[in-house]
Amino acid sequence: MRAIAVSAFRADPSLIELPKPDPRAGEVRVKVVYAALNPCDWQIADNAPEGAAEPVFPLVVGVDYAGRVDMIGSGENRFRVGDEVFGRVSGSPAGVGTYCDYVSVPQDSTITLVPDGLPLRTAAALPSAGMAAAQLLETAVLRGHESLLVIGAAGGVGSFLTQLASARDLRVLAVVRGDERGRMRALGAAVTIDTTALPLEAAVREACPEGVDALVDLVSTTPDGFVAHAALVRAGGVAVSTRGVAWRAALPAGVSGIDFRLEPTPVLLDVLATGALEGVLKVPIDIELPLEKAPQALDRNRTGGARGKTLFAL
Repeated sequence: MRAIAVSAFRADPSLIELPKPDPRAGEVRVKVVYAALNPCDWQIADNAPEGAAEPVFPLVVGVDYAGRVDMIGSGENRFRVGDEVFGRVSGSPAGVGTYCDYVSVPQDSTITLVPDGLPLRTAAALPSAGMAAAQLLETAVLRGHESLLVIGAAGGVGSFLTQLASARDLRVLAVVRGDERGRMRALGAAVTIDTTALPLEAAVREACPEGVDALVDLVSTTPDGFVAHAALVRAGGVAVSTRGVAWRAALPAGVSGIDFRLEPTPVLLDVLATGALEGVLKVPIDIELPLEKAPQALDRNRTGGARGKTLFAL
């Protein structure tokens, strides 16, 4: 089968041939139809997360997928051949990746049926970004919070988070690079700040003179960058990092810092799929590419500035 993989950490990803995986007891093999790009894809390919198992090379890139069950392992199984499914693999360097023609996963992992009427391409865009947005909202929004500042709002997670937060009647300040006013307004943002045109601090202070109640920073990779954004949070508010830098940051007095970690579940996948099917949740697909274009897409994603999800069609 075809796969996009790296031969060592920080090596350039490339298209290679691998044997089809055979499903073990309690597993299903999925013929992948779409895989979705997430920043964690190239981050895992660059270096093993702390405490991760020993890597297995070649390491197939990717965690999100949608496709059809084409083989079932021995024993009882809740899926059947032909079922349309979508989900997320663990993302461990010792585990499987999804930028490939086939993937075998345990039936009790983060996988679920695609509801009738939901396109596979839409389902593939949901797992990591959608689940992260839903859990970030619960992490960042405490009782009494009314405003939410989202740094990097134009990407997949930010687009979902903007929608989910505005549906909870939060005033979302969406920070982007480039003119995204119309799209972010359509997703529910009350204020859109283009940092290529306006100074961030001045724009936030104009909208929320006392500071925002909560911050979700999807971008900052250093404590200093995170602290600069957290300075816009009022005392008693919360600042959340998705890049693991909050614990090292000297935050302003009265501001709580949280390093977010995704906890994927199939139940949450079902909730997101229902929202997308009913049109309550718009799925922001930016571009669809063939699998062989994945290395270039990963390279572009490193530079930031994503506008929705990138999908690979297999």
